[in-house]
Amino acid sequence: MTGTDVRDEAENSGPGGYAAARLRLLNEGARSGPPRRAALAGLTDDWLAGLFDAVAAETGAGRPPRGVSLVAVGGYGRGELSPRSDLDLLLLHDGGDPGAIAALADRLWYPVWDLGLALDHSVRTPAEARRTAGDDLKVQLGLLDARHLAGDATLTAQLRTTVLADWRNQAARRLPELRELCAERAARQGELRYLLEPDLKEARGGLRDATALRAVAASWLADAPREGLADARRRLLDVRDALHLTTGRATDRLALQEQDQVATALDLLDADALLRQVYEAARVISYASDVTWREVGRVLRSRAVRPRLRAMLGGGKQAADRSPLAEGVVEQDGEVVLARTARPERDPVLPLRAAAAAAQAGLPLSLHAVRRLAAAAGPLPTPWPAEAREQLVTLLGSGRPTVDVWEALEAEGLISRLLPDWERVRCRPQRNAVHVWTVDRHLIETAVRASALTRRVGRPDLLLVAALLHDIGKGWPGDHSLTGETIARDVAGRIGFDRADAAVLAGLVRHHLLLVETATRRDLDDPATVRAVADAVGTQSTLELLHALTEADALATGPAAWSSWRGSLVAELVRRVSAVLAGDVPDDPETTAAPTAEHERLAVEAWRTGGPVLALRPQPEAPVGEPSGEPERLGVELLIAVPDQPGVLPSVAGLLAVHRLTVRTAELRALELPDGVDDGTVLLLNWRVAAEYGSLPQAARLRADLVRALDGSLDIAGRLAERDAAYPRRRGVVAPPPRVTVAPAASRHATVIEARAQDAPGLLFRIGRALEDAKVRVRSAHVSTLGANAVDAFYVTGPAGDPLPEEEAASVARRLEEALRA
Repeated sequence: MTGTDVRDEAENSGPGGYAAARLRLLNEGARSGPPRRAALAGLTDDWLAGLFDAVAAETGAGRPPRGVSLVAVGGYGRGELSPRSDLDLLLLHDGGDPGAIAALADRLWYPVWDLGLALDHSVRTPAEARRTAGDDLKVQLGLLDARHLAGDATLTAQLRTTVLADWRNQAARRLPELRELCAERAARQGELRYLLEPDLKEARGGLRDATALRAVAASWLADAPREGLADARRRLLDVRDALHLTTGRATDRLALQEQDQVATALDLLDADALLRQVYEAARVISYASDVTWREVGRVLRSRAVRPRLRAMLGGGKQAADRSPLAEGVVEQDGEVVLARTARPERDPVLPLRAAAAAAQAGLPLSLHAVRRLAAAAGPLPTPWPAEAREQLVTLLGSGRPTVDVWEALEAEGLISRLLPDWERVRCRPQRNAVHVWTVDRHLIETAVRASALTRRVGRPDLLLVAALLHDIGKGWPGDHSLTGETIARDVAGRIGFDRADAAVLAGLVRHHLLLVETATRRDLDDPATVRAVADAVGTQSTLELLHALTEADALATGPAAWSSWRGSLVAELVRRVSAVLAGDVPDDPETTAAPTAEHERLAVEAWRTGGPVLALRPQPEAPVGEPSGEPERLGVELLIAVPDQPGVLPSVAGLLAVHRLTVRTAELRALELPDGVDDGTVLLLNWRVAAEYGSLPQAARLRADLVRALDGSLDIAGRLAERDAAYPRRRGVVAPPPRVTVAPAASRHATVIEARAQDAPGLLFRIGRALEDAKVRVRSAHVSTLGANAVDAFYVTGPAGDPLPEEEAASVARRLEEALRA
């Protein structure tokens, strides 16, 4: 029987015929999804229209009905009838005979109830409908989808016109109300894309949010990103249809016990494949909601400000401010966009640079920017250039803002392009009550948690990347730790880590459960237990990384995965393993590197001229992306030789900050002059620097300014303060507090003070000035910037050149930490 035959049978045979035709339609295996929903809506339309005409003819002495119509609203108005959906109906009338209207309503509603169909009904005049919509947002949303079924079509058309006009005229008031309604519902129901038993309609990213996006579009104030949105909505509706048919109930909650049956009904492999499909659809809707509501807010703010601007500017139009964030990346109107000069087709690092800048500033990446990057940016070479790796680390270390920026990249396919192994864990469910996230979100959440622990480790870059990869093996069969070890080693090499760092990352992934499982399941008083962990870990630096990764992983799993008791057991195990590993004494960095001929030449020239000598040159590294011959943006080598004198470190560091040069790595050491030259000491600075944006300054200009900085005629502190005042502080990422410690027994010749802090313009200047104020001499410094984290070690002595007494060293460390916290 064809669809037309079914509809004819329903229309001609009354309620019984409709029921039989409906049952036959729902049991047709060949028709499902949108065709079945459309057919069910059409079948119901015909039955209700026939019922309305018959009842109206009886009550109106055979005359065609005037001044009354039957209207489908809400989901039925959209034609989205699932097998157990409510029928949302409005009997619209012009205020005629109340008794006749009531009789008509009864004759319409009772046949629906008699068939056991759920009915949401109302009887109103157009004025009453408008008034109710003005008081009740849910009613207004339902009326936006009003669709004529029977009766006076002009009456229905007039209602649709006035309701839409009201909605558009009141958008500035109603849309914030709708946004608040969506937020309250999300807080109650949770995120659809992470729930093991999600509500397909009410949870965030579900059908309600998809309907809200239609309402926003109807306001003409903003529109949702349409790519993939209709398909996501269709997939959720298909799952709801299958859920209704398998359970025989009007339910939107995809319970665990129903998932296998629903998966079978949809020809999916298993319940995990079903959940993954649901999660992917919810992610599309959630991301579209984020982008749309952000645009609504921007438009409403613009409308509020525009009248004042017109008054101030005499009707002129003011261009939006654009504040630079990084090379090719600017902030505009509360979003991160590409600079007008950006060329993503020639700059494959730009997606990561833009993402890192957005996360550090705590701002969203604009939809247009992400789509342009996805469309135009070329692939990164293998291995990645150092700048790309640094930008990835910065993005991962940005804390909570990382989540939204990562999801923006993922929505346009950029993450899977950068990290192909990510595709296997994307939207993958975890059927474990302890886990509150999908695998991919758990990995990002672990990086977020790890970002707060970066002050505890000497290699925060390895911690953050290990956090991102520790469960990457869950996308493959077998033990995810063993599989993940292989994947992590491959990924580490691909993104540019050397062989030693790749081995550390692979080991961290392999052993990411070692500490917590040993601490909670083994006897810590058994020396064999501690020795086994020490043998697996190998070094103190790996142990501290594994300790931080263990805590971040547990905190990102869920409330049940970490406790003070577990934390204390793990800390005790780490203490005992550290004692076993304590025999590994690190080399003294002051004695490991011999000066090169170039270093000695600069030192001699500085001594003879009595002033600084400077060399600024690109490193001989492979170009990035297109064969343009441009060096990596990670930086160029800056060599400075200065006769030993106070204030060199803060002067050089401050000068670079004034010139907007970022210090990526830095070494400072005292160098004795070669035999036969003279008796004296020259400070040699071997630094790698990069321009925040724009081009590098000329070496001659840097040297001239350094001479002024050293003789005190250039007020560096004042210049930096003026610049800070000119650029308001962005809200950005809330970084962990700085940490300054004294490294025990790290050097026989000096006291080693270690500072770990958030990288920022002028950070090294502040450290150098604080050490100068403490009246200590910096004999060498070893500075590295790993992502957004600065990890610095300073070898200091007293005025006589001896290591500091223990109490004085602790006092200097405290004062330096206080200066960095200020």
